[in-house]
Amino acid sequence: MAESRSQPTVAIVGGGLAGLAAACALSDSGFRVTLFERRPFLGGRASSYEHPGTGEVVDNCQHVLFGSCTNLIAFYRTIGILDKIRWFDRMTFVEPGGRQSVLQPTFLPAPLHVTPSFLGFKFLSAWDKIVLGKALAVLMTSSSKDDGRSFQDWLVQYGQTAAAIERFWKPILVSALSEDLDQIAIPYAAQVVRESMKAREARRMGIPSVPLTNLYDAAQEYVTSRGGSVRFRNGVQSVAPSERDISFRVQGSEEEFDYGIAAVPFDSLAKLLPDLPEASDLKRKLAIFKTSPITGVHLWFDRKISALPHAILLDRTIQWMFHKSVLLDRSGSGTAEKGMTSVEPRIDPKTQARATASVGTPSYVELVISSSKCLIDKSRQEIIDLALRELREFFPGARDANLVKATVIKEVNATFSPVPGIDRYRPTNATPWPRLFLAGDWTATGWPATMEGAVRSGYLAAEAVARQAGNPKVFLVPDLHGTGFMRLFG
Repeated sequence: MAESRSQPTVAIVGGGLAGLAAACALSDSGFRVTLFERRPFLGGRASSYEHPGTGEVVDNCQHVLFGSCTNLIAFYRTIGILDKIRWFDRMTFVEPGGRQSVLQPTFLPAPLHVTPSFLGFKFLSAWDKIVLGKALAVLMTSSSKDDGRSFQDWLVQYGQTAAAIERFWKPILVSALSEDLDQIAIPYAAQVVRESMKAREARRMGIPSVPLTNLYDAAQEYVTSRGGSVRFRNGVQSVAPSERDISFRVQGSEEEFDYGIAAVPFDSLAKLLPDLPEASDLKRKLAIFKTSPITGVHLWFDRKISALPHAILLDRTIQWMFHKSVLLDRSGSGTAEKGMTSVEPRIDPKTQARATASVGTPSYVELVISSSKCLIDKSRQEIIDLALRELREFFPGARDANLVKATVIKEVNATFSPVPGIDRYRPTNATPWPRLFLAGDWTATGWPATMEGAVRSGYLAAEAVARQAGNPKVFLVPDLHGTGFMRLFG
């Protein structure tokens, strides 16, 4: 039977960010938490593991956060890992051939703080910038409704040039939303623009300085130090909710709890739900969701190929380069938050040329391709050959470097697809059963499929549990407030 209501028990299925956020929030609020994770490590899709083919610890896929991710930042601060995040003010766009353009903030008020950099983009013409400026102004100053059209349709309506679409909108939005422009609902694209332009700190990019799973060991310690438990290699086969408690079938046996949170992907949830009439509407909604893939290509070279810690790559299949041998903190100490100040070195082309000539200093880079539908059917070697060929177009230092080893990680169902109309099917945290709740970035968080959306869903589910237990709590952190002129637009 479930434990005494003096310390209500909560079972959380899934050790991704949504489940961890809910577990930590409830552990700190008088609940006895048991978290079930079928794998031997935490993090879900934001995890890392020792790759058997290379012997290296690799991230499932590179994950980044931004200053606008208020709940994710609060979660990291709560479990004490914010010092493991390195913050960058600069983004470097690299064209084939190696020419670079830098986006960085100035003293001007938001949203004008990046205007000087924007006007200096070498890869856009004056007309490209004029039409882009008009479209950005519309997105930042007006609300956008989901009228069934895609953002690609919206771009055509607002006269965006082919270069503006290919060299600005696609690199920004496909990476942020993990989907092609003709599959993105207009409000999601608008949200990315508004959130990134709210304030100077909104677009600061944070990158973990340790392997992803190492971040979330702290979440396990947070839960267990408060009387909870984290049970690895414990897959939950089914859930049987009732009015008084909830039963989970785990490793062939039944375990009862006062409350439960299913923090699993939408396709996994359908398999957990009981085969009852009450579940039919939720299962119908889950069947509407589609997924989009992300591919990570990990390459190890015998010498340093670039001094850049990261870069946006234009006009080719590969979209982002993360220089992991620069980003990862081999000492494990991380980089202190210090008010979220940038730790990125200022690099001029001459400095980079000298750095790339350095033989004997190895480079480990991860290349990321979001919405990588074109790569799903390609072999590992085909993808490596493609990535290596393209990488050498961007970085001269890679042309003379020898590839020591490589691997490809395909996350076929990486994110839910933010297609027009999908918000009608994103469920709230509540279910037809009063003691079972949902968490996951695919639930109705108001955000797309991001780490921020996952943490928000976990906090919302934890709030729902607390309300049901008669002890209302607020875990959700407010959005980042606009500064400068953005204060006028909410």
